[in-house]
Amino acid sequence: MLLDGEDWRRFFDAFEREAWRFEAQPTYTMPKEQENVARFLRGESKPDDHNARWHERVRGYVESGKRIGRVRIVRQPLTDYQRYQFAWGIPGNIAAGEDIRVLDLTQEDYGLPLSGRDWWMFDEIRIAHLNFRADGTQINREAYKGDPAPYREWKRIALEHAVPFEEYVKGFDV
Repeated sequence: MLLDGEDWRRFFDAFEREAWRFEAQPTYTMPKEQENVARFLRGESKPDDHNARWHERVRGYVESGKRIGRVRIVRQPLTDYQRYQFAWGIPGNIAAGEDIRVLDLTQEDYGLPLSGRDWWMFDEIRIAHLNFRADGTQINREAYKGDPAPYREWKRIALEHAVPFEEYVKGFDV
């Protein structure tokens, strides 16, 4: 089942305890972000309201006792988009209450299914695939109807080898 617009919002917001994302794309070509990515690459200042709607949603989830997190897959050197996210996106998401960790696969893949597919897992039982073109443009989102057990195992492996964002970025300039 494809998840678009309000269907996606309802699917996402229905979680009761935890929303968790496996984020594998080296670049996301999201129309809403293109102006800010260009500003970042030109060395301009981050807008005060950068990603404010997401931060509001995350704070709401956390205040209601829910958890939200992700593991961000990277390989060195970071892409321009990853540098943008590390400088402008992720710190604000963490301040809003999201647990974000980084798994660097430059040296090892840790047995994860590195198909290039992103996915969200809700309450360890509902999965949504996020499908992208090679350039990072999202094609669609779809509810996965199969067994969630492999996703729980991939999450466990990712969390076992990932490090908190703040730890990962210590000592290098993004």
